[in-house]
Amino acid sequence: MKNSLILLVIFSSNALAEGRFRDRIRAKIAERRERKNNNQSASSIEVNGATRNFKVHVPASYQKEKAVPLLIALHGGGGDMNFQADEKFYHQISKSESEGFIVAFPNGYSRFGGKLATWNAGTCCGKGRDTNSDDVGFIKAMIEKLQSDYNIDKKRIYVTGMSNGGMMSYRLACELTDVISGIASVAGTDNTTSCKPSRPISILHIHAKNDDHVLYNGGAGENAFNDKSMVSNFTSVPATIEKWVKFNGCNNKPKRVLEKNGAWCDLYSGCKDNVHVQLCVTETGGHSWPGGEKIRESKGEKPSQAVSANDVMWDFFNLK
Repeated sequence: MKNSLILLVIFSSNALAEGRFRDRIRAKIAERRERKNNNQSASSIEVNGATRNFKVHVPASYQKEKAVPLLIALHGGGGDMNFQADEKFYHQISKSESEGFIVAFPNGYSRFGGKLATWNAGTCCGKGRDTNSDDVGFIKAMIEKLQSDYNIDKKRIYVTGMSNGGMMSYRLACELTDVISGIASVAGTDNTTSCKPSRPISILHIHAKNDDHVLYNGGAGENAFNDKSMVSNFTSVPATIEKWVKFNGCNNKPKRVLEKNGAWCDLYSGCKDNVHVQLCVTETGGHSWPGGEKIRESKGEKPSQAVSANDVMWDFFNLK
């Protein structure tokens, strides 16, 4: 009986110590999460009588005395700013911290309190397109707001986007060329209805060869959309790249700058004003963000891990 009591005391002490250790770990995780959230803020601006919302993440390294790059990250069709800002899926917060750039997450047009939002990117998509939402005006006003709030390097303002957000990136490349320096579109081709850039601009396109939504060779996936009227007969990846190579006056023959199992990248150089055009293709991943995580409820295969869209993007933006 005495030995049993001693063992029970020892076991209880060990369990208590282990419990305290787990509590400390949880506290540390919560503390890091809280610090990260403290560096994020939600804001809104009025654009043509409409209230438009966005979130901003400022890296811990930011100091107002030093100008830093700005990345505008556009969610996909049916998403929202909170979804795109979720580190669990897109890892853009951690990339902001490691590279030291500010990242803004604007919200597209929505009739549902910000949810199920879309961008007016030309021929796509949804109610953002159908209501002719002034998304260009919104992004421009948001940039001006951020420039007044933070020390933004005006020569390093970039846009990226997923799917419909990538398509919106192309529209901004056409219409805000005097403001932004480059775009990186993921799984969204150029579906603009008119495009008159004021100067050459750097273009990165990332796409899975087996994308079943925005098909690599053009068109919309047969089983990908419940209502085809909400989308478009998407422009192909080759046609998108050909358009921007021609506009930027680049060499027609690219250089293979990355080739590994499951992915490759071709860089078009010799462009006007020292800009670049680059195409990166993954063999697998479907309609997703390479290097990201699959949304649990979503259909389709997991994102390709052959490359990280965030890493490829910042390597591209850092090209001289």
